[in-house]
Amino acid sequence: MPTQPDRHAALEQYRRRSGVYDLELALFEPIRREAIAQLAPRPGETVIDFGCGTGLSLPLVRAAVGAKGHVVGIEQSPDMIERARQRVAIQRWRNVELICAPAETAQWSGKADAALFHFTHDLLQRPEAVANALGMLRDGARVVASGLRWAPRWALAVNAGVYLAARRSITTLAGLEQPWKELERQLGPMRSRSRLLAAVYIAHGQRR
Repeated sequence: MPTQPDRHAALEQYRRRSGVYDLELALFEPIRREAIAQLAPRPGETVIDFGCGTGLSLPLVRAAVGAKGHVVGIEQSPDMIERARQRVAIQRWRNVELICAPAETAQWSGKADAALFHFTHDLLQRPEAVANALGMLRDGARVVASGLRWAPRWALAVNAGVYLAARRSITTLAGLEQPWKELERQLGPMRSRSRLLAAVYIAHGQRR
């Protein structure tokens, strides 16, 4: 795999996966719920879901912010965000906004109270994407990132599983030791914890 994220490869990867993505992510739903619980969206707040995919996080976030809150989903894959749009249309959510664009070029005029980066490894390895994303947040905004990571070197079976999952979901293995490193460099100190035998992380911090 390349040492830098490959957008064209990612778009093709998620074009192929869009129809089965929800089923493939079922194993990680407890991680999603824990990550959103850590983010702690509050009624009336605005939350951005970066790399929102098919919109699996939208119901939980939208339920937390309520009808007076606002949820923004940003996703670069047209195939994935189309499924998110269908989800929003079926639920008739009027306070959910979807933007199809890479994180580094996405434009949104407001300042959000919180941001979620759930299984967005390639995005977090792009300094310009992280910078643009953080520019959409107010001072003090809460940030949570979660996703795959390398387990300790001795955990060979676990890392074999991480590798197989990574082959289907990311385009570079670079940064898997500490995937939130660039986010922490720009955001400020983050606390992290491991889940699923250290194959997955959840990191959180605040915009200073």
